[in-house]
Amino acid sequence: MDSHSLPTPVGRVAALSVLALTACSLSLVSIVPAGTAIGAVPSPSGQPAVVATPQEESAKLEQCVTSVVQAERSATFAGEMTAIANTAHMAMRVDVQERLPGEALFHTLSAPGLGVWRSSDPKVKVYKYLKQVTNLSAPAVYRGLVRFRWLNAKGHVIKHAERLTARCAQPAAPPSRAPGALEGPPSSASLPVTG
Repeated sequence: MDSHSLPTPVGRVAALSVLALTACSLSLVSIVPAGTAIGAVPSPSGQPAVVATPQEESAKLEQCVTSVVQAERSATFAGEMTAIANTAHMAMRVDVQERLPGEALFHTLSAPGLGVWRSSDPKVKVYKYLKQVTNLSAPAVYRGLVRFRWLNAKGHVIKHAERLTARCAQPAAPPSRAPGALEGPPSSASLPVTG
């Protein structure tokens, strides 16, 4: 027999089994309607139910200013949240975290105005909050930890979340910096924005 011979009867059965399994798999794939998300459950109308909900909160590094002068170094962190069902008002808290060279982990900074819950006015649908921190040390890396709370009319938390922002890297000051110059602690400014 040459290399193009027909398979043995056992080989033919195995080949037919593989073809049958492939055909069954393809028919199962065709049962799911196009555009259905993985894990979506069809609703009674036959349309796929929405599985993912839009994100109701976000946190980002709005601005990172580097400078050889400590007083000019700053980072601005922004948080935004959207009201959900039964929300009477929303609250946000921005903690600023710092990691110095040689440190493996970030640590939370303490300064006036940091780590304080700020509440929206009642019935606000979108709450935005900015926190600017100035007088940053260098070299160091900073990030914001933004916490969110949705509260009902009785003041009970109905949902909470937290997000980290991108990092703001403050490079080392150039060697021409004045020897013996002292660096002070960071300071902060709050800029609440409601919409």
